[in-house]
Amino acid sequence: MAVLPLLLCLLPLAPASSPPQPATPSPCPRRCRCQTQSLPLSVLCPGAGLLFVPPSLDRRAAELRLADNFIAAVRRRDLANMTGLLHLSLSRNTIRHVAAGAFADLRALRALHLDGNRLTSLGEGQLRGLVNLRHLILSNNQLAALAAGALDDCAETLEDLDLSYNNLEQLPWEALGRLGNVNTLGLDHNLLASVPAGAFSRLHKLARLDMTSNRLTTIPPDPLFSRLPLLARPRGSPASALVLAFGGNPLHCNCELVWLRRLAREDDLEACASPPALGGRYFWAVGEEEFVCEPPVVTHRSPPLAVPAGRPAALRCRAVGDPEPRVRWVSPQGRLLGNSSRARAFPNGTLELLVTEPGDGGVFTCIAANAAGEATAAVELTVGPPPPPQLANSTSCDPPRDGDPDALTPPSAASASASASASSKAADTGPPPDRGVQVTEHGATAALVQWPDQRPIPGIRMYQIQYNSSADDILVYRMIPADSRSFLLTDLVSGRTYDLCVLAVYEDSATGLTATRPVGCARFSTEPALRPCGAPHAPFLGGTMIIALGGVIVASVLVFIFVLLMRYKVHGSQPPGKAKASAPVSSVCSQTNGALGPTLAPPAPEPAGPRAHTVVQLDCEPWGPSHEPTGP
Repeated sequence: MAVLPLLLCLLPLAPASSPPQPATPSPCPRRCRCQTQSLPLSVLCPGAGLLFVPPSLDRRAAELRLADNFIAAVRRRDLANMTGLLHLSLSRNTIRHVAAGAFADLRALRALHLDGNRLTSLGEGQLRGLVNLRHLILSNNQLAALAAGALDDCAETLEDLDLSYNNLEQLPWEALGRLGNVNTLGLDHNLLASVPAGAFSRLHKLARLDMTSNRLTTIPPDPLFSRLPLLARPRGSPASALVLAFGGNPLHCNCELVWLRRLAREDDLEACASPPALGGRYFWAVGEEEFVCEPPVVTHRSPPLAVPAGRPAALRCRAVGDPEPRVRWVSPQGRLLGNSSRARAFPNGTLELLVTEPGDGGVFTCIAANAAGEATAAVELTVGPPPPPQLANSTSCDPPRDGDPDALTPPSAASASASASASSKAADTGPPPDRGVQVTEHGATAALVQWPDQRPIPGIRMYQIQYNSSADDILVYRMIPADSRSFLLTDLVSGRTYDLCVLAVYEDSATGLTATRPVGCARFSTEPALRPCGAPHAPFLGGTMIIALGGVIVASVLVFIFVLLMRYKVHGSQPPGKAKASAPVSSVCSQTNGALGPTLAPPAPEPAGPRAHTVVQLDCEPWGPSHEPTGP
């Protein structure tokens, strides 16, 4: 029992447990200033000549300023574990690359300044993790591409987005439309040429939109613009006003911009770049009645077209107007045609049927529409029976033609009657075809175009021929002197159908400008390229030539041998006496018997008995008058 009071007396002498001490802060990076007296910590390194993010950063810092250095990249480990960072400035460095996930740990970050760097694109993973970001400054970079998902993590919190002074030609407008809390949107000094309708309709908190110095020719009306009063400058504007800036754009002042002209705005820098009558005029000084549009006019359409079933067909329709009309096609059954497995609709107004069927025949309707109205034109398509099959090894040939296969020939009677019937049929369904321009002669690669004199048009400078084939949509132009009435086309392709128009280029006396007036159009087909019937193949010709040459050589050798044999036979069969009598020149032969030089002694008589075999060499030389003996 006495031990217990002793223990109670010793308890106060035991050391009390000390509270946890704060972690020792990291040393301040060299050339930086760190404010560590009180939290939050600030690391200030502006203009310190840094080549990379310092590795010895205090990870508890709430503010990090690295502007005006030479940092070229932001790596994944540079800002790792800095979960309390609120403000990060990397302005005016030489940053070309930001690693994916480089800001993934900065979940508390409110402001990120990356302006004045050399970024060329921003991908989906480079801003990942910035779920509380309020201000994103990306101006004065070289951005040419912005990924659709680059702003996904901060889309609900972003209040200030600055993309000015970049090289952006396109933007992910759908992603920008989800920035419901954005107040300021800077898109000025880029290369934007168009803005889709309704791009800003969901930005209900937008207070300033700057799109100056882009390439915008028109601005579609947006529901946001009609709900809020628009002002050019924020001075004196109410809190609910939207400051809108479109100056420095080549605006096309037609009826599509009447909505902007009707808004009550203060002075700004907008000016009209076109049409020519309004070019250079101050936007707000042009009267509302001068913002006019021109309804579309169909200038070219395909004539009645006939194709066999199973073959492709191209229907063309061209229209002009202000603004440029959009061309659509309606089938004979009344259906609006577009891109499908059997048809393709091109922006230039061409409808291509990839494979025609007998049910595709009928009258197709071309509809050209713009803000001022619409115009229609009918194009008739006849789908005939499919062509008969052709055998691959057929020996039949096309009938030959007189002269050169590329020679110009007048149209046949059958084609003329077909053209006449097509013209009469077209006359029942539409305006008559042009008769001023005629293709009087055509071959496989050439055609002769003629047109009448255009004396009613004063001041004609030249004629222009434009044409294209059924296989492509590329127009070819030819400039012809004003005194010409015909022209020979020599660069055509055989077996194709061509659409051709002739225009007169003249000086308009009313305006003093150069104008054009169509003289007429024509449609013709070049002849197919013909192959000569029965032409031998190249290998066969080569073998025949070799055999013939060999035969000639063998025959020549045989004749030469035969001649030699005949001469030997003739000279060998003549008797000696006859040969001496008939020979005009005699020969003197000397027997040398191996000696060096001729011997004039007569031969010795042969001994009796068997003859000895001796090699005898005879040296013969002619005997004539110069060799006669001079003495007895």
